Amino acid sequence: MDKVKVLEKYLPAEAAPLIARWIDYFKCEFKISRNRNSKFGDYRSPYGGKGHRISVNYDLNPYAFLVTTVHEFAHLHTWNEHKQKAKPHGTEWKNNFKKMMQPFFEKEIFPADVKKAIVNYLDNPAASSCSDLNLYRSLRKYDPPKTSEAILTVEKIPLKALFKLKDGRVFRKDEKLRKRFKCTEVATKRIYLFSPVAEVELIEGATAA
Repeated sequence: MDKVKVLEKYLPAEAAPLIARWIDYFKCEFKISRNRNSKFGDYRSPYGGKGHRISVNYDLNPYAFLVTTVHEFAHLHTWNEHKQKAKPHGTEWKNNFKKMMQPFFEKEIFPADVKKAIVNYLDNPAASSCSDLNLYRSLRKYDPPKTSEAILTVEKIPLKALFKLKDGRVFRKDEKLRKRFKCTEVATKRIYLFSPVAEVELIEGATAA
């Protein structure tokens, strides 16, 4: 099937032709991946006879899919220019990310609230769009309704409540430390820091001292 037609299933149709051209121009293996809790997308530089590889989670809404795709292509472009000399999210990457996002602004692809959040994010882009809470929340507004209703995040559950991750591990929510919540794994008593928007399953009626 034509690349553009495939991409149109996952990102805004107006953006698909340019992303398809990038895939060809950069000779990139572009994979639409299963859901990964820890990241929306991934870039791998050429290694062991393989070329550039980008993967993006299949279940992102079209705007989140596009933001993530541009994010990863900015890594690719930065690697082409600087190889390992540039930091993963350093100045070189930030400049490329801003530059590569511009065509989509010119096409007015994003809703006003998402565009505003992206502009703010571009001032100091973090490791991923889910690291920026304002951008993350703006993007999540455009998830399918059923998905949004089913999502429960760490910030929404009560203090001392128990919650479970998809891998089955159980944690207790503790106090907030700056931007993240301190949480204790029940089985090991180890402390972990969770993003406020980390998606979890509440264990109903369970709290821990």
